[in-house]
Order: sequence, then C-alpha cells, then structure tokens
Amino acid sequence: MVRMAGVDPEWWVLGSMATPGWQNVLLEIYGWMRSTAAWGELERGGGSAARFSSGDRGGEPAGRSAEAEHSEEGDELIDQEFAMVALSKLVLITAVALLGWAYKVARPPPPPILGGPGGPPVSSPRVQLKDGRHLAYREAGVGREIAKYKIIFSHGFASTKESDFPVSQELAEELGIYLLYFDRAGYGDSDANPKRGLKSDATDVEELADKLQLGEKFYVVGTSMGGYVAWSCLNYIPYRLAGVALVVPAVNYWWPMPASVSASAYRKLDVGDRRTFWIAHHMPWLFYAWFNQKWFRISPIVEGKPEAFTEKDWEILAEIQRTGQLDRGRATKQGAYHSLCRDATILFGAWEFDPTAIENPFPNGDGVVSIWQGREDKIVRVEAQRYVAEKLPWVRYHEHPEGGHLFMCADGLGDKIVRELLLGEEPRDL
Repeated sequence: MVRMAGVDPEWWVLGSMATPGWQNVLLEIYGWMRSTAAWGELERGGGSAARFSSGDRGGEPAGRSAEAEHSEEGDELIDQEFAMVALSKLVLITAVALLGWAYKVARPPPPPILGGPGGPPVSSPRVQLKDGRHLAYREAGVGREIAKYKIIFSHGFASTKESDFPVSQELAEELGIYLLYFDRAGYGDSDANPKRGLKSDATDVEELADKLQLGEKFYVVGTSMGGYVAWSCLNYIPYRLAGVALVVPAVNYWWPMPASVSASAYRKLDVGDRRTFWIAHHMPWLFYAWFNQKWFRISPIVEGKPEAFTEKDWEILAEIQRTGQLDRGRATKQGAYHSLCRDATILFGAWEFDPTAIENPFPNGDGVVSIWQGREDKIVRVEAQRYVAEKLPWVRYHEHPEGGHLFMCADGLGDKIVRELLLGEEPRDL
C-alpha cells in the first residue's frame, strides 16, 4: 500500500495492517469523512479551539456585550460539534479495524501437503481418486478376497479410521465380514478437499469402494457426524448400497421440521452449542474465527467436554482414548478448518436435499436401513431423530431407553447392529 498525501497517521497504521481488499475500504471511508463539512472544520483547527486561541478573553470587561455572549454560545456549539466528529472518527476507525481483523482471522490457512516437503508424514495405505486427492484406509475383519459381506465405516467428529466400530472378530469370521475404515477428506492421512460437500463425501465412498474392488454393492455404517455421509450415500449413490446403518447420526436443526420439534430439541442444547451451531448455519464464513477465539465459550460438543456426555458415555470415551483409538491431534493434522470446521459447516449448513424425503432404496425388501439412537444422548437429541424416523416408515428405528451417545459400545450392541444390517435380524433386549 502506497501512502497517500494527507492521510492521517492512525489511518495509515490501520491500512498497513489490513489486507489489500480492506485497504481499499479504509481509503473509501477516509475519503468520505474528508468530504464532510465537519471534518473540514476539524482539519482547519478544531473549531472552537482555534477561535478561543485567537480571541482576547483576558481583557474582557465585567459587563459583556450581547455580541460576546452570542460568540460564546457559538463556541460551545462548535465544541460539541468537535466532540461528535472526533467520536465518530474513533468509532469508524475502531469498526474498520475490527472488520479487518475479522477478515484476517476468518480466512483459514491452506492445507499442508501430506507427505510433501514440510508437510505431515503419511503412515497409512491410500488410494488416489479421480481428482488427484488421496483417501487413507484401514482394513479389518476377514480378507476382502474371501469376504461375503463388505462394510464401509464413516467415522465421527474429531475421529479417524483408527476408531473401531464394536464388531467382534468372532462375528466377522462367522459371517465372513470385511471391514473398511477410512479417513474422511481433511482428516488424518486423507487429503483435504477444498470443494468438500455432501455429494463429494458420498462419491468419495463410491470411489474408495471401486479402487479396492469391493464389488457392485456394499454396506455403509455412519456413526455420529459420519451419519451425514450415510445420508448422502442414500441420496446420491443408492444404487451402490446393500444396506445402511445410521448410528446416533448427527442431525441438522434447520432440516424441514415442525418448529415444535426443532425448537424443543434445540432448546435442550447447551447455550455454547446453540451459539456455535447457529454460526455454522447462518455465518459459515465466520465459523473458523469463532472456533479459534478465546473470548466466548463455544460448544462443549465440539470441544469434547464432559458435560456433553452422560456418565456412562464418559467412561466409555476414557477407555477409547486410553487404547489410542481417539486422537484429536491425528484427526486434525492438516488443521482444524479442513476437518472439524468443515464438518460443522456442512452438517449445519443448507442441505441440497431433504433427508426426510429420501425414497426407499430397497422397495423389494432386499436391504435394511436402520437408525440407532440413545434416549439420553446429549449430543444428538432424540426428538429430532424420532421425527426423521417417523417421516421414513421404511427405516427401522431403534431407541435405547438408557443409552447416551456411545451406547453402541456396550453390551455387544455393535454385533446386533451389524447382524440386522446384514441378515435383517431384529434386535432383542435393547
């Protein structure tokens, strides 16, 4: 930025701190202020201050003329005008500085190049997609060459492919189940996707299946935040699906729902959650700045605070962390924006489709779609989940009366979820 003649020092300092776009804004505002009569009066000497210095107040007689009194009243008015102009100038300078700061902090950094010079190392097998990005994956269960059933798992928020779904090895061997875990775009060892959205997450699943030659059809399990990927698969690639299980799938409180349902569920959230989700929906461009600020309390759910979980959930979470399955640092190795922030703005943003209007992908009964929900879940509220299930009568809905967000990790429920998905077996004793 080249300094312009006549620009005040404080404006020049702010301008030098701003980005080129904001420098233009600063100069426009400055030019507007200079064009006002009040600014001109201020620059000519500060109104009454100049007049006071030129007057002969020291020798005024005790009885002053009407002209002198009128002059004093005028000076007082000019003093007020001077103060108002100075205050306006200060407010404008402060506002522009804050806007410039917000513009800077709201701009996320570009993702690092995984495995490149100075970038985070890659320690996982990966496949390359059509657009050049790579997806990292992990295999479990029986070998894919001999497997009868092939399941792709979509992990949750702040998680990675290292998080196991609770399927016992005994069941995998009994039924011949191949389990495929992968890092979603921007997480772990999978490249970030600048164009990431609902559809791209579904096509990532499809391309991953094709690269690993899983066959014409496969099963999908989406857990928590990974549930929106499962919904996307049902909408965009239903022809590739053999069955889908949505386990405590995250909900968007701005889906088409009656106000009585969405408001009831939304009100029960922590005030920090409500604030954070509202920003993700209405001002996604500001979410990265909100996520990183330290002045206001943000979402306990996003931060993984104990108050976001039931006591039983917290015990389960502590055990998962102890085993190394949940590592926030590994999940966000490319930065919080390309993983956590993008998750939030996609989930709570304006969806391209209505999940409650999705058509049954298995009208002939040759596949199962199920939703599993804990009644005591503090992260995904049961009211919204019930409404979605009611709107989709072809979906099997299961509600655990005492379950929290991690209820599927206890009492062998993971095996029950998978048995219903693959064999159509209705679970007992929930």
